[in-house]
Amino acid sequence: MSRQSEFFYDVASGLSQGQRERQEDQIAFDFPVGVDHGFAVLSDGMGGHNAGDIASRVVVTEVFSELKLKTLSPEQQEGTIRQSLQSAVRHANLRLESIAAQQDDDGIMGATLLAPVLFHDRLYWISVGDSPLFLFRNGTLTRLNEIHSMEAKIAVMQQSGEINAFEAANHPDRYCLTSVLAGYEIPQIDCPEDPLRLRDDDIVVAASDGLEYLSTEQINTVIQDNRDKQSAEISAALLREVDRFDDPDQDNVCLCVIKTCRRSSSDADRSPSGSQESRASKRSSMTVVSAKTENGSSIYRISRKVTV
Repeated sequence: MSRQSEFFYDVASGLSQGQRERQEDQIAFDFPVGVDHGFAVLSDGMGGHNAGDIASRVVVTEVFSELKLKTLSPEQQEGTIRQSLQSAVRHANLRLESIAAQQDDDGIMGATLLAPVLFHDRLYWISVGDSPLFLFRNGTLTRLNEIHSMEAKIAVMQQSGEINAFEAANHPDRYCLTSVLAGYEIPQIDCPEDPLRLRDDDIVVAASDGLEYLSTEQINTVIQDNRDKQSAEISAALLREVDRFDDPDQDNVCLCVIKTCRRSSSDADRSPSGSQESRASKRSSMTVVSAKTENGSSIYRISRKVTV
C-alpha cells in the first residue's frame, strides 16, 4: 500500500485583557476536523480611537464570513486565495467606513488585520498593521509578515547610523502604525503571492501586538519549553508568561497557535480511535482565556468544543 503523507493541525486560541479597561482584540478560526485546510482571523482595535472593540469585531466578522462562505472546492479556493483575501479586506474596510459615518464623534474607526490561511503544507496570509505572524521551527522563532509601523522605519534609521540604539528604542513614534483598516485607502497590505511551505512539527503563532510586550527571546523560550505539548497548553503558557512579566501597561493579547503534524495514510488506517491524529482533531476548537480573580491572581480557562 502506498504511503501518502498529509497534514493535520492542532489549533487553539488565547485571549487576555491585560491591564486595559476593555478587550479590543478579536479572533476567530476555522479548522474543520478531517480536512487539511483552515484559517484564522484576528484584529486589534486601535486604542484611543472611536470604538476600537467594535472596529476589530467588524473586521473579524467580515473577513471570516467571506472566507468561510466560499462555495469553491479547496483546490479552487487556493487558486484564488490572494484575490479572496484582498477582496475580504476591501469589504471590511468599506464596512468600517459605513459604520464610522454613523457615529456621533470624529467618525474614525481603526483596526489591524492578520489572517493566516493553510492548505495542506502551504501557508498564505494577509496582514495590515503590526500584528505579528511567527514561525517556530527547529528551535528558532521568526517573524513572517511585514511590520506596518514606524518601528520598521526607525530600524532602518538605526542601521544607517542616523540614530543610535537608545534613540531607536525610545523614539516617540516607534509604535505609530503606518497602515490600518480605517475606512479610507489602505497604504500597505502584506499578502505574498507564494505560500510558505510548512514542515512537520512547525508551530505558527498569529497574535496581536500585545504578545510583543514579551521579547522575541521570551516568546521563543516559552514555545521551546512547551513545543511537545498541545496547542492549548502552548497558548496558556504564553498567556502565563505575559502575566508573569506583569507590565503595568500590558495591552490586550489575542493569539492563535497552529501546530502542523504529518502522518502517512497507511499509519492512519491502523491507528486506534485514540491516536495522535484523532486527539489533535478534537483539539481543533480550543480557546484559552486569561482572567483575574477578585484577589488579583490569574486563572486560565480552556473552552473546548469537539466536532466529530
